[in-house]
Amino acid sequence: MTTVDVEAGDGRLKPEVVLEIDEDGWVVASCPTLPGCHSQGRTKDEALANIREAAEGYLASTGPHGSVGIARRFRLRLLP
Repeated sequence: MTTVDVEAGDGRLKPEVVLEIDEDGWVVASCPTLPGCHSQGRTKDEALANIREAAEGYLASTGPHGSVGIARRFRLRLLP
């Protein structure tokens, strides 16, 4: 299992990330703890970079109070 740090306004956090391969061979990354936070890439590394960027954007959009509660409750685990 691997972890990826995500920058939040109040520090770093580790929400869970699920990786799947779609029918076209793309790696799809989803962050279940951040509703609607999904991304993809042609490779695992690209998908991880993209979901990290998506999660950081999601947390930035919630403002300082929204990201605090999320950041303190979850860890990021990459599932095979």
